[in-house]
Amino acid sequence: MNAERRKKLEAAKVVIEAQVAIIQDCLDGEQDYLDNMPEGLANGDKGDKAQEAIDAMQNAVDSAEGINDYLDEAIAC
Repeated sequence: MNAERRKKLEAAKVVIEAQVAIIQDCLDGEQDYLDNMPEGLANGDKGDKAQEAIDAMQNAVDSAEGINDYLDEAIAC
């Protein structure tokens, strides 16, 4: 891989890392919301919805981190 393409991939990794930070911040906020929710709400629909959002955001973080792993592989070539 030439230096120009390698540099572009490094820039893409930076963007993805910034997106992961934003998602992680939202995930942490939603987890705090769920953790501080009264038990009655946490065990009901509101708690279920919060947990679904947490799970979806965690999947997004995991996927983005996986993309960066693939980019690392490509950069190393």
